[in-house]
Amino acid sequence: MSPHVPVRRQPGCTKLEWFEPSDGARVRVLAWTCDCLAMVYELCQAGGQGFIRRTLQNEDAREIRETHHWPIAQSRETWAALLTGMAR
Repeated sequence: MSPHVPVRRQPGCTKLEWFEPSDGARVRVLAWTCDCLAMVYELCQAGGQGFIRRTLQNEDAREIRETHHWPIAQSRETWAALLTGMAR
């Protein structure tokens, strides 16, 4: 079973910026959250950098957004923060 992102944000959580996905690069998905909820998150790697992808599973169409691309270590730290409610 995949993890779930907490419903409630922790006090002082970091607000992530979300952007249109970049096209072209091959993306490797390293980790993901459970798809039982409408919002699914994935820790991704492309071109030696990491980022988080957020997918809203609408009935009509999926809405996909991505964070900045960071060094892999920083993306893993941000992923851990997301899973604990310290980032959103």
